[in-house]
Amino acid sequence: MTSSCCTPGHGEGPHVHDTCTPGPVPVSLAPPPPRRPAPARRAPGGLLDLPGGRFLMGTDDAEGFPEDGEGPVRPVDVAPFRIAATTVTNAQFATFVKATGYVTEAERFGFSFVFQGLLPPELAAASEPVPNVPWWRAVADATWRQPEGPGSSSATRANHPVVHVSWNDAQAYCAWSGTRLPTEAEWEYAARGGLEQRRYPWGDELTPHGRHMCNIWQGEFPTHNTGEDGYLGTAPVKSFRPNGHGLYNVVGNVWEWCADWFTPGAARVMRGGSYLCHDSYCNRYRVAARSSNTPDSSTGNIGFRVAA
Repeated sequence: MTSSCCTPGHGEGPHVHDTCTPGPVPVSLAPPPPRRPAPARRAPGGLLDLPGGRFLMGTDDAEGFPEDGEGPVRPVDVAPFRIAATTVTNAQFATFVKATGYVTEAERFGFSFVFQGLLPPELAAASEPVPNVPWWRAVADATWRQPEGPGSSSATRANHPVVHVSWNDAQAYCAWSGTRLPTEAEWEYAARGGLEQRRYPWGDELTPHGRHMCNIWQGEFPTHNTGEDGYLGTAPVKSFRPNGHGLYNVVGNVWEWCADWFTPGAARVMRGGSYLCHDSYCNRYRVAARSSNTPDSSTGNIGFRVAA
């Protein structure tokens, strides 16, 4: 099985590389330094306390992508930690921006990447496709406030995950909120929900008894999404059942930034897959699946959850 690009990134301008991300911005496009965030406040309540311990991380599943470093399966020890039940919402991110005046990297670049199927036809036609993955469009003024560019608004999606946020933007939110991004090991431990070596947070069957358990692509990618799970784009952060640890939407919906480097100095780890994942090209909504993007990259299907 070969991989293809699940998310584009600012890092290489119009080019793509062979993981799930195109990724480094030419120096001429580099944005100015962000505004200094306000002093940190206490970590928010509502984080789940997880006991940690030893678990089996990774997979040797035949459905996996060995070139992504999913295996081998190995025992990993995780210290007790806290993690949010959901990804950060538009409402939560708006509170941060109001308190700090923070300007995201997508806002400073003046564009971000949006899946063409979510765009009005005229905007899709006017936006530059990404080579090799033409279902992604570089849309001017697409930001967390305007997820599909001008004419769209996150104001009506207060309880949806914030998107068009880079790893650097997530770090700024964490610094303000007194939290941090989870390590990759913490993320996988939490996502597994206490189940050992299962493919998904709920077991090995994608749709047990015909029930959809996550927000991913159904139909023929990238031309026809049947929306059988109820969503074509992002879903509210508490959609579907939580896993055994109480976490919602750890697979599907949006990719989640983790603290770790995927490759030293080049790309940061993303976990969980998104609403665009389909087994025909990006079967990365499994708990052991990995992807990456450059720290300055943002798209309409990348968000984050916090830990402490």
